[in-house]
Amino acid sequence: MTRERPEPPRLVVVGVDVLGKEVVRLVLGHGDDPTAMLEVHGWEVRRVRDVVSRTVEKQVLTMTFVVEPGFGVEALAVEPLALEMPPRRDKDLLMTEGEVPEPYQRVAAYAFVTSPRGVLMTQFSDQTNAQGQWGLPGGGLETAEAPDRAVVREVWEESGQVIEVSGLALVDTSHWVGRAPTGRLEDFHAVRVLYRASCRAPTDPVVHDVGGTTAAAAWVPPTDLDRLKVTPGWRSLLSAIVMASDKADGSEHHEQGTDADDRAWPQP
Repeated sequence: MTRERPEPPRLVVVGVDVLGKEVVRLVLGHGDDPTAMLEVHGWEVRRVRDVVSRTVEKQVLTMTFVVEPGFGVEALAVEPLALEMPPRRDKDLLMTEGEVPEPYQRVAAYAFVTSPRGVLMTQFSDQTNAQGQWGLPGGGLETAEAPDRAVVREVWEESGQVIEVSGLALVDTSHWVGRAPTGRLEDFHAVRVLYRASCRAPTDPVVHDVGGTTAAAAWVPPTDLDRLKVTPGWRSLLSAIVMASDKADGSEHHEQGTDADDRAWPQP
C-alpha cells in the first residue's frame, strides 16, 4: 500500500539571545541546515529552544535556537549562498544519462522514550533500505501536523505505547542524492525533530501499522543498546541525545551522515 506524500511545511529558523529577544530570522530552504545558516549569518547556536507549528493557509514550522554572536558577526562579508555545500551521494549510486534527482524534503519527528523497562527501539522492515536494523520510533509529519503530536501518534502506531513528551532533544538534518526503496532518484533533505519522552505504563510492544516500515519494537535495557544492530545514523543521534541531556547550556543540534531509513517510507 502506498501513501501520498504530505505537503511539507514552510520552515523558519529563528535565533534568540539568552534573554529571549529575537536577533535573526531565516527561511530554511531545501538542503539547508539551521545551525550552518545561523553560523553564516554570524550566530553560534547554544541550544535548540523549541519547535512550534502554526497553520493558517499553510503550515509554518518555526525552529527557535538560543544563539550568541559568533566570530565575524560585525563584518560578515561572505554571501550565504557561496557557502552552500553540495549534497552527499549514496555509495555506488548509478545514474542513467539525463536522469535528474527529484527534490524531496521530509520533516519527521522521533522520540527517545524511556520507561522502567528500558529504551523503546524499533526495527526496520523490508519496506526500507535498512531492513533488520534498529532506530528510534517516529516518522514523517502528516499535512499540518505538529511534530510533538506526530511523534505520539507514530510511537503508538509503531509500538502500541502511550507516551508523554517531556522536552525537545535536538534538531538534525541531512542532505543527499540517492534512491528511495522504490528506485526513485531523489535529492533528499531530511529534517528531524527529536524529543525526549517517557512511558508510565509500558507494555509488550505491538506494531499496529502492519505492513509499514516497522517490523518490530522492543524495550531495550540501556546496557544492551551497544549490542543492538542500530543504524550508523541512529547510533550517532543516540549519543547526541545523551550528550545534550548532560550539557544543558551546550548546542543541541547535531548533523550526521545519511541514513537509509530516512527514505524508508512507502511512496507512490
